[in-house]
Amino acid sequence: MKKIEAIIRPDSLEQVRKSLDTLGYPGITITEVEGHGKQKGLTQQWRGEKFKIELLPKIKVEIVIKNADLDKIINAIENAAKTGEIGDGKIFVSTIDEALRIRTGERGESAL
Repeated sequence: MKKIEAIIRPDSLEQVRKSLDTLGYPGITITEVEGHGKQKGLTQQWRGEKFKIELLPKIKVEIVIKNADLDKIINAIENAAKTGEIGDGKIFVSTIDEALRIRTGERGESAL
């Protein structure tokens, strides 16, 4: 099993959710986060004054999937979240050793 953590723009969330639901993965965890990448925030101007926003609002999407579905899930998230602009986000993949559905006691991929 793999865990995918995707940091995306807030306005990309609905499209990412629809893409994952279409692929049969409606169960996701969403967290509102803040951060910055190489650009270290952005500078804006308001009423003639410049100010710097160092931490930008982002959405963290977490999903645990079967190994066989890894490439199609990554491609779905990438295609749904990609604008081609700085700040589109990142996708991280890690290995999950075990999963347990508390209600039924199912383990492994059947717990997903």
